[in-house]
Amino acid sequence: MSLLVVGLSHRSAPVNMLDRASLSLDAQTKLLQDTVAAEPATEAAVLATCNRIELYADVDKFHAGVAELSTLLAQHSGVGLEELTPHLYVHYEDRAVHHMFSVACGLDSMVVGEGQILGQIKDSLARAQGLHTAGRLMNDLFQQSLRVGKRAHSETDIDRAGQSLVTFGLEQLALGTPVTTWAQGKKALVIGAGSMSSLAAATLARAGVAEIVIANRTADRAERLAEILTEDDGTDVMARAVPMESVPFELTRADVVVSCTGATGLVLTAEAIAAGVEGRVGAQPETVRGKAPETVRGEVPEARTAPLPPVSIGADEDCPLDLASVPPGFSVMGEAAVAGMDAATLEQHAAWAAGGTVDRRRAARRGGDADRADPELIGALAATAASVGRIPERRRPEPVAEPPRPEPVLYLLDLAMPRDIDAAAHRLAGVRLVDIERLAEASADAPMAADVDQVRRIVSHEVAAFGAAQRAAHITPTVVALRTMAADVVAGEIARLEGRLPGLDDKHRAEITQTVRRVVDKLLHSPTVRVKQLAAEPGGAGYADALRTLFDLDPETVASVSRAEESTEKNAKIATNANIAENRGPA
Repeated sequence: MSLLVVGLSHRSAPVNMLDRASLSLDAQTKLLQDTVAAEPATEAAVLATCNRIELYADVDKFHAGVAELSTLLAQHSGVGLEELTPHLYVHYEDRAVHHMFSVACGLDSMVVGEGQILGQIKDSLARAQGLHTAGRLMNDLFQQSLRVGKRAHSETDIDRAGQSLVTFGLEQLALGTPVTTWAQGKKALVIGAGSMSSLAAATLARAGVAEIVIANRTADRAERLAEILTEDDGTDVMARAVPMESVPFELTRADVVVSCTGATGLVLTAEAIAAGVEGRVGAQPETVRGKAPETVRGEVPEARTAPLPPVSIGADEDCPLDLASVPPGFSVMGEAAVAGMDAATLEQHAAWAAGGTVDRRRAARRGGDADRADPELIGALAATAASVGRIPERRRPEPVAEPPRPEPVLYLLDLAMPRDIDAAAHRLAGVRLVDIERLAEASADAPMAADVDQVRRIVSHEVAAFGAAQRAAHITPTVVALRTMAADVVAGEIARLEGRLPGLDDKHRAEITQTVRRVVDKLLHSPTVRVKQLAAEPGGAGYADALRTLFDLDPETVASVSRAEESTEKNAKIATNANIAENRGPA
């Protein structure tokens, strides 16, 4: 059997695809059950985080395994296989182990070096164990991944290469201000009580927020998290739990909202957020875009006609304009032509335009567009000139300036996948939203610390050691079966000897038995030690097959040894977990 991983992450798929392909806990459970029920796989585990979905399995056929795992991911994510396939990656055997260890160390995270992934790996293993889909390989892989990840963080400063996703998100919200300065005195609303939400709440508490409100569908989990935050000696934050129904009201009080739930739909719509902002800060000032279309003192009404090409009209047509001063690209009827004109002259020009004294056919021949002349426009300009004394000097229509966005009064951090917060909140005045997509853009050019190279060396070394240990373990049942067969041969020969020498006393019988066993052990010692060494090397799996062939070992005997070892390990783990639970006492 061999390790295979099929998955997609922020490195292989856009955020909207990750959003669509995300798996709920129920979907993960069904995926694991269907995977181990499939023919190529015997055990499986799912690692699903906010920016990756990976299915690990122990398979006996590579191509069949890839096809089956890809199909299962498509079925349970709801994304069509043809649409999903271009975004999938596949790792096999040692490359799969290397990928898993890199993930555990934070090398494959959106923010390099973040440590939250270790908790997610631990949760994934516990879920697979609870569903009995994790066998020896999944247990060994995930447990060793946790050890490798912890080693990377303890032996290097990989944490300096990047922050946890929560910290990085808060830094994006703070816009260059130190998070501890930005967070001082703010009120925070955390939606969700899972591992990511708990980390966000703890990070906000350490940053110095004054209050944290926890909203969760399961009241007990929210209350437990609030209790932990309150009892933390390192902070003096006030924390309390509220039901999800209270979120609209809490939005009117909160300065910061962090959401990370397992919901499949939006938790906060743009309308709910807008209502929360309005309830907190009152109505927003009317924007320029929302003004009534009326003439404002000092402003020139927007022209209702496009700028017209120049028209050269002779002085005999009694035009009051100095035609030579009309800039190229503008009509004599346009606003630019009359810029700077006083009210009296402008009134004459309006009367001239209204009188239709322009020879339109002549103007057309000269490239003009006199048919589009607008006396009403000139009349409006005249009215403006009457009130302000003179048309403002402006040669070309200028674009209406967008009003500056007000300073945010509500900061939103969406760490969920699929998203919890409506992306339309980006456009709301007084709101700043940072979500997974924004974090991906912000971290794309994040500097890599020198410690990353050291972590990569650790990963390479650990991958080699893990592969050697797995290959050595693979041959162990064969070696045990060989020694069992040898012991059976010795027992059979001693029985035959007793039949031939019935008068043999116990002392001599024992001495002969011990001698025969020593001979057999010495003959088997060197070959079995050497075959374990060879099996630990790359490509060493074939030595187990050779050993079974040379000694004509019964495959069922070898398989029974493997099952016995796995049963022993399982019983030992159950006993260990029971001891841990007993020592902890009631929760």
